[in-house]
Amino acid sequence: MASTKQSNLITLKGSAAIVSEFFYFGINSILYQRGVYPPEMFKQEKKYGLTTLIITNEEVSNYLKNIIVPQLTEWLEKGAVRRVVVVIKEVGTNETMERWQFQISCDPKEKVDGDKKLNAKDISAINTEIRAVIRQITATVTFLPLLETPCGFDLLFYTDKDLDAAEGWEDSAPCIIKNGEEVQLRSFSTSVHKVDGSVSYKFSF
Repeated sequence: MASTKQSNLITLKGSAAIVSEFFYFGINSILYQRGVYPPEMFKQEKKYGLTTLIITNEEVSNYLKNIIVPQLTEWLEKGAVRRVVVVIKEVGTNETMERWQFQISCDPKEKVDGDKKLNAKDISAINTEIRAVIRQITATVTFLPLLETPCGFDLLFYTDKDLDAAEGWEDSAPCIIKNGEEVQLRSFSTSVHKVDGSVSYKFSF
């Protein structure tokens, strides 16, 4: 019994890895579902008990997997990132069409040795919660307006003000959508980090 409980204990580093991995698959899902890139640029990959879609474009894939995920993991381990935002913009006008916001909370008392085991939560329960979020992202196509013009995406990270950003990172405008509609997404928790999502979008008649 003791060994079973031990296996369910989540460390700060372990939680950071789980959350950053969610963002990798979640961002890919948003890019696919919202048609930012054509369907033929994605491949299927099993994750969280689902068939997820992953971008095959080398430049975008490298950006997400080798730049975004490692940097986000580092910030999560430091407890230095508060929010991750996926911004979808119209290419021609640079107007923000959608803003996918994910609020990240980490109890201050959890900001300890990253390898120290903190709280217990079964990984299958965490994956079930993440699966519900991914499914909800997929379901948003039923109510979000069709993006009829070519769009691109930006990623915004809200971090501690005194954080030294890595080379290549710069300050950005928040890309707020004025008078937009907003829908809350499901949340998930690792018992160390909690992620609450929402999507706001430009509503046109």
